[in-house]
Amino acid sequence: MPKKILIVVAIVSAVMAVPLLRSVLDGGNAFEVEIETLTPRSIQASVLASGRLVHEEEVQLTTEEIGKVTDIFVEEGDHVKEGQLLLQIDDETFRAAAEQSEAIVRIQEIAIQRQQMTLDNLRTQWGRTEELYQSDLIDEDTFDDATNALGIAEIDLRSSRESLSQARAQLEQAMDRLSKTRTYSPIDGTVTSLDIKVGETAISSTTNIPGSGLMTVANPDSIHTEVNVDEADIANIAIGQRTLIYAIAYPDQAIEGVIDSIAVSAKVAEGAQGLSFAVKIRLEKAADIVLRPGMSCRVEIFTEIQDGVLAAPIQAIRVDEDRSVNQTLYHVFVHDDGEVRQVEVEIGLSDDSYQEITDGLSEGDEIIVGPDRVLRNLEDGDDVTILETD
Repeated sequence: MPKKILIVVAIVSAVMAVPLLRSVLDGGNAFEVEIETLTPRSIQASVLASGRLVHEEEVQLTTEEIGKVTDIFVEEGDHVKEGQLLLQIDDETFRAAAEQSEAIVRIQEIAIQRQQMTLDNLRTQWGRTEELYQSDLIDEDTFDDATNALGIAEIDLRSSRESLSQARAQLEQAMDRLSKTRTYSPIDGTVTSLDIKVGETAISSTTNIPGSGLMTVANPDSIHTEVNVDEADIANIAIGQRTLIYAIAYPDQAIEGVIDSIAVSAKVAEGAQGLSFAVKIRLEKAADIVLRPGMSCRVEIFTEIQDGVLAAPIQAIRVDEDRSVNQTLYHVFVHDDGEVRQVEVEIGLSDDSYQEITDGLSEGDEIIVGPDRVLRNLEDGDDVTILETD
């Protein structure tokens, strides 16, 4: 076993010695590197999020009364106006109840008319009775009977008037239930879904039991995006920030948008584990594409934009960590007349490709940006030649 180990070590040493020997014999070959001149540019820091397209103005219509659907006057995709009749539920029972209530109201009104006439007649009789009583032509009992009859008639009239109020209230209730057998569009928009058919029974909602949906009407001009932003990024998000939206059906066509609102509290999004905040984004320019609610989309939210800053490609920036003092340093390699010069830098804002350089470099410096296999082995003072690129 020790002999095998020695053989392996010898082979590895020989392989490693070949480049070193070649370098000594050739007098040292310069590294071929790619460079990029440091110039001012725009840096746009962003946060990525995903979500879907939804309608801001969207109404899901349900019923408040149970009944069989007798007529549907629209189809999915139809444009409708506010107040337009969309659907009819069987109203025979409700209409009969309304007619019965109307009849009760009329009966009470007739009863009141009769009682009013009776009361007027009793008042006239009471007046004559009072004159006779004052003239001592009738006894006190007769006068008291006339007075009591008049008082009872007045009470009966008041009772009938209250009964009329009750009957009218019942009529209003019956008419309201009758009106709920018709479904009207609450907004101008488009029927985006039709969830029931003629002959099916519409069920109203009860406590803890949702009713059957009839249809959904939405304003197509109110489409916007709802995305879930991770709680780690929400501190960088603000209303009014510019965004680019990519619908799943048009992955190469960016749609401009602006953040309209940010949820106050976090929640666990469907299919996710961590907390996130719902962010609504208004579409500014939808381009010449057809957007449909429910489409998945990804969104790039630009949290900070700085113009005219010195920035180097991210791959050119090397990281040095000193864990003994918990310190992280950054440096780049600069091409200086055929040699490598290592320069410590301070960094700032970054996007997907570039990192802002806040200190250590000047405009016009030639930064070594690759190849990566060379960057990993460069040292201060190495000889380099510029690799010609197309």
